[in-house]
Amino acid sequence: MRVSGVVRLLSLIFAMVATWIFFRSYMSFSMKTVRLPRWLGSAPKETRVVHTKCSNSKPCPANFFAFKIFSGAANVVGPTLCFEDLVIMSPVKNNVGRGLNIALVNGSTGTMLRHSSFDMYSGDPQPLVKFLKEIPAGALVLVASYDDPGTKMNDELRKLFSDLGSSYAKQLGFRDSWVFLGAQDIKNKSPFEQFLKNNPDTNKYEGWPELLELEGCVPRKTL
Repeated sequence: MRVSGVVRLLSLIFAMVATWIFFRSYMSFSMKTVRLPRWLGSAPKETRVVHTKCSNSKPCPANFFAFKIFSGAANVVGPTLCFEDLVIMSPVKNNVGRGLNIALVNGSTGTMLRHSSFDMYSGDPQPLVKFLKEIPAGALVLVASYDDPGTKMNDELRKLFSDLGSSYAKQLGFRDSWVFLGAQDIKNKSPFEQFLKNNPDTNKYEGWPELLELEGCVPRKTL
């Protein structure tokens, strides 16, 4: 074979190898920089925000009511009572007051029956006694403290709250924090209750313990 023929053959082989290397490098670059994810497959999945009633940490099962109760914060921020996604009492609604804030709910239908606040520092305890004695059968009782729930708390009131399932009503005192959900005709103590004693050594706020938050799912009362 002539020298010129050899040169042409080597040139052809070189061109083919160079083309192959270029093509391979180009495809590798393309796959790394223009990968399908951005267009098709790996786009971030749509984040679904699951709404829960009263903004609880998890939804309630069927035949259960969702609730959330916040006590007041010192004497500055009032309490909030929410039931089945309905805010019954709150500072925004301007229907809370110093002392005890109480809402009654029908335990079968979830319908709000009535609500009120009772001044337990300088008020008369008898309206609260009357309110508690008139709770209809099967009603759920939501309670949140604000500022001072205990100064006017007498033995009669402590027994009425205990009969609703409270474990802490008997020791409730000056500026304690208390949240509670009980029921008329309850057979045992309620599992829905939190309590913090006013203690200068442990209080989060000057003169008051920290606010309490209570959420959960209470079973619907079946007739």
